Amino acid sequence: MKLPKELREKGDLSATANKGKRCSIKSCGDIAVRSLSENSWKSYVEKAELRYNENKQHKIYLCKIHYKEANKYRKSQEKLYQKKGFLEDSTTIGKGKRWD
Repeated sequence: MKLPKELREKGDLSATANKGKRCSIKSCGDIAVRSLSENSWKSYVEKAELRYNENKQHKIYLCKIHYKEANKYRKSQEKLYQKKGFLEDSTTIGKGKRWD
């Protein structure tokens, strides 16, 4: 009988832990804790100076240490291109009518 998500162990919930996937980074053989889309994470992994082995599923499997490095770079990029809120941006409107 299958237990509900709330009662299962945290390790049982991750799909990669059950399959025993290895980290995609060259010269690393640790067990992967994250399975990421190659389309969205390829640039972050490469900019974090990590070299990975490509596979047919277009997935990047990362261990805890390498995921932390790639995610650190991703977070720094998001801060640079963060969208401003409506109220913060409303004072810089130059065109059109302004309601004062």
